[in-house]
Amino acid sequence: MSVLATPSADNTRARLIVDLDAVSRNFKVLQKLSPNAETSAVVKANAYGLGAGPVARRLMKEGARTFFVATVEEGASLREALGDATPDIWVFNGYRAANRPLFAKHRLGAVLNQPGETAQFRADPVGPCAVHIDTGMARLGYGAGDISGLLTALQALDVSMVMSHLACSEETASAQNIRQLERFTALTNALPETRLSLANTGGVLLDERYHFDLTRPGIGLYGATADLNADNPFEPAVILQAPILQLREIDAGDTVGYGATYVAHSPRLIATVAAGYADGLPRALSGSGCARINGLRAPIVGKLSMDLTMIDVTGLEHDIAQGAVPEFFGPDLYQAAALDGTLPYEILTGLGARAERIYKGAP
Repeated sequence: MSVLATPSADNTRARLIVDLDAVSRNFKVLQKLSPNAETSAVVKANAYGLGAGPVARRLMKEGARTFFVATVEEGASLREALGDATPDIWVFNGYRAANRPLFAKHRLGAVLNQPGETAQFRADPVGPCAVHIDTGMARLGYGAGDISGLLTALQALDVSMVMSHLACSEETASAQNIRQLERFTALTNALPETRLSLANTGGVLLDERYHFDLTRPGIGLYGATADLNADNPFEPAVILQAPILQLREIDAGDTVGYGATYVAHSPRLIATVAAGYADGLPRALSGSGCARINGLRAPIVGKLSMDLTMIDVTGLEHDIAQGAVPEFFGPDLYQAAALDGTLPYEILTGLGARAERIYKGAP
């Protein structure tokens, strides 16, 4: 076992390459799939880890005029990042009177989810509001039994939108989709006429019956869907680059990583790269996932650690000598999610803050 010369790269920090051109193209795909509805953009959780400010600024150039966040603090940060009072920013998680100054200062729209929120909002309204009704998810929103009271509560309020959320949109054959569509239609028929919104990314991919007036895609913008087995019409928008910190030749029988779980079956060239689970690489990739070097697979060997990952770069010496940097995710995002027993959402939102963000196509 011997350590080779230290790689010449000066950078020892992982970099997250966010392709805003790809985000833009994904937005246009979603627009084409629902031509009769406005396409908004869900940028909660810091645009699923990619950066809400840069993503929203680029999408504004493409015509996006409505954004959704989870919390009032996210909304305030987004408004400050945009420096523009024009686009609508809606807060999914509801309204509390204590947050009225933030709603007012940053021109945020409150999504009202329950009677108590509506009562607080009615006492001192701040701009238009939206109403969320539950059609079968039992997460947030007014229930069917609340509708009569809601009609009274909404009097004298400027209701800009009524929305619900699909529970099984990634399962195209699920009867739950039809049930929720029928409930949404029936419940909204009892409410004052306004814009309607039901479809997330999965709902956009279902069919036009789910599109209504405004769609709310999130994960599709960032290059994925919730169904790991379906065709994906979207482009990958994020790659994690991890510079090589050390190259090491090991012999047959040598072990790699915590627990000595990897035992070399022949002489191998191992690269230690500057990314670990603190940067968002799932530990489930240990011994199963891969990096790519110039598009070629470099298997992960041994267990990932917090800051470092070891990959087998045997046969890739020329690429490394030319300065190629190992990359994770990108076209392998679905594989990473499947190995981790999760969805692309969790992978993206789990990307660590430590990696430097590099934006391609920033406005």
